[in-house]
Amino acid sequence: MEITELSADDEVGCAEAVAVDSAGWKLDRPEMLQHTPRSFANMLRYGWDLVPPKAYLAREDGTPVGLLTVNVPKHENTNQTWIDVKVHPDHRGRGIGSALVGYGENLTRELGRNVVGFGGLDLPKAEAFAQRHGFEQKAIEVNRRQELAGLDWGIVQRLYDEAVAASSAYELVKFTGSLPEDMLDGMVAVTESINDAPKDDLDVDDDVYSPERIRAYEEAQAKSDHTLYRVVARKKDTGELAGHTVVAVEQERPHIGEQHDTAVSRDHRGHRLGALLKSAMLLWLRDEEPALTQIDTWNAESNNHMIGINEQLNYKIVSRFLIYQKPL
Repeated sequence: MEITELSADDEVGCAEAVAVDSAGWKLDRPEMLQHTPRSFANMLRYGWDLVPPKAYLAREDGTPVGLLTVNVPKHENTNQTWIDVKVHPDHRGRGIGSALVGYGENLTRELGRNVVGFGGLDLPKAEAFAQRHGFEQKAIEVNRRQELAGLDWGIVQRLYDEAVAASSAYELVKFTGSLPEDMLDGMVAVTESINDAPKDDLDVDDDVYSPERIRAYEEAQAKSDHTLYRVVARKKDTGELAGHTVVAVEQERPHIGEQHDTAVSRDHRGHRLGALLKSAMLLWLRDEEPALTQIDTWNAESNNHMIGINEQLNYKIVSRFLIYQKPL
């Protein structure tokens, strides 16, 4: 078996990687959102915020059989890597996945890091695979999807109206694309509020943000052909930023949106700002993105407050992921 690093400019290699990835999802959980060759190449170029992952394709006699993706955090958790392993269903059970895990662990050591993270579907075979390689379960993440065709817009409007009444000291501002320069510093604190979300037993640092990192995120998303929609809650009397929500809509597949973040600063909680932001975003997207039919979001299974809001807005579970870590 030959394992080679993929380049974003390798159109054939990226298409082969997506074929391996998609074949696995179609067997294990066909509802999951899957890459296209274009979106996969953009991931390798830009990542989430200009810190792209590395990807490695395993071939046997020229046939693609497995895929390894390695994320190397830059801003925090600099002792760790996070790996993802996929094996084409036609080639499972022959040690390819184990070889890719070992390859990822060796890369981690070469980078001078000593912890590997790994996520797998909540399926018995995936759990057995992780345990066999010495990974310990630390958290559960849940992927939920909002199908807009089945959404009761009356409920959305009522949620919005009730939240407006409870948050009369605040106003909403909306932006597409990059934030204005004078809001960057205030948005750092709002974005770091995500650190209050449950981490369960994960051995991870708090996320660290800066104006430069926010700009890197905006640039990476724009170059990845995503349109960013952001709704920000702001205190009327002081202008202080209190919370935000962000949805990215794909340009290649404009029916697909992803909820990238919803956060409310600790000092401004208790005014139903989370419900206000999410319902306002939906009403805005209904007008701006008529082709949009679904929005995916991810939450820790223990994040009961945000899940409660999502369930009011017709989010349904697509999959549960078990999150593992392993010291080397």
